[in-house]
Amino acid sequence: MATKLSVNINKIATLRNSRGGNNPSVLQAAIDCQKFGADGITVHPRPDERHIRYSDVRDISKIITTEFNIEGNPTEDKFVDLVLEVKPAQVTLVPDSPGQLTSNHGWDTIKEKEYLQRIIGVFKNAGIRVSIFIDPVEEMAAAAAATGADRVELYTEDYARNYNKDRNAAIAAYVKAATIATQNGLGINAGHDLDRENLRFFKQSIPELLEVSIGHALIADALYYGLENVVQLYKRELKD
Repeated sequence: MATKLSVNINKIATLRNSRGGNNPSVLQAAIDCQKFGADGITVHPRPDERHIRYSDVRDISKIITTEFNIEGNPTEDKFVDLVLEVKPAQVTLVPDSPGQLTSNHGWDTIKEKEYLQRIIGVFKNAGIRVSIFIDPVEEMAAAAAATGADRVELYTEDYARNYNKDRNAAIAAYVKAATIATQNGLGINAGHDLDRENLRFFKQSIPELLEVSIGHALIADALYYGLENVVQLYKRELKD
């Protein structure tokens, strides 16, 4: 089964915002990633718009020819309104706080079941596929099915951090969580600190993997090897 590569272009926006103006262009980056073979574009607008701006999301929605994935915390009304306006192929719900540097944990799908059911229903009623960010914990994966989500996105920082120590130990919890989620009818996405070194083993260990969202490592690699080449290098790592 082919695993899709969705390129997170937040870091392009970070570079643009550091200088002002529109160089590099976030919109052009989205267009180019699609042209170079990416299966989707991911953005994660935060309330302070420190990288992706809400206007970027609207602009990208007009030119997207692949899958558009918008990540964010649905407790922010502004985020919910944006997603319902743009109607991406997928919304990925992430429980991060407004000032958080980057996402660092998944939902407690047991304690927050009722809230997730309500907010997921809002997006699904609009025809938007919903994925929820979870830690690789079997109980969280099992309970995720009861929230009404279509998919879970496995938070892979722990895997990436421990990959070079013992990759079999690092992947074990992810294989178990993915198995439980799949048995409960959920699709499997993954993201956070995946790179060219650890991506292939992750894909081989979880063959049901539908999609990975990769930003930081891919954009960093593009500084050395070029964006077109790097998109193809990452897609190569995802081949069966």
